[in-house]
Amino acid sequence: MEAFLVATGVVALAEIGDKTQLLAFVLAARFLRPVPIIAGILVATLVNHALAGALGTLLVDAIAPVVLRWILGLSFLAMAAWMLVPDQIESATSTRWEGAGAFGSTLVAFFLAEMGDKTQIATIGLAARYDAFIAVVAGTTLGMMIANVPAVIVGERLAAHLPVRLVHRVAAVIFALLGAFVLAGAGAAVGL
Repeated sequence: MEAFLVATGVVALAEIGDKTQLLAFVLAARFLRPVPIIAGILVATLVNHALAGALGTLLVDAIAPVVLRWILGLSFLAMAAWMLVPDQIESATSTRWEGAGAFGSTLVAFFLAEMGDKTQIATIGLAARYDAFIAVVAGTTLGMMIANVPAVIVGERLAAHLPVRLVHRVAAVIFALLGAFVLAGAGAAVGL
């Protein structure tokens, strides 16, 4: 349950102001059809985060536990720093697949936008940290939906009122704490 709750909370916070949330705003304004956009976000996120979670789970088996803890701890600290860098959406991402309709455009655009994104990398790290594939993928997917469904429904009106910098700072603190806790465990494992 801890893996699910941490994954949900971290990704929901990390997604506020992220390029995929900005993409949700753009798609909502362009298509004015929330149900297929939300379905596209869900399917794209499930596939993307399942792949990321599988990679994280494989890392657990492929890397020595002490080395993995150091990699994860430093990765979470890097994520904390990355959270403080504002995202911008590339305009080509939102319009390239427009002929595919609201669902198809959202599916392709979200899947591609998530490649190498903060939340995908967080999913890899969380799956490796907790070694709980289903709980992490379910949690990260729920976190994406918590952040993006309101963006689709309310659109740009919501974005103007969110304290994005504050939310990013809170997410950065959470990632930094995760990194520090993992590194403290890594230090203990090697006698530091």
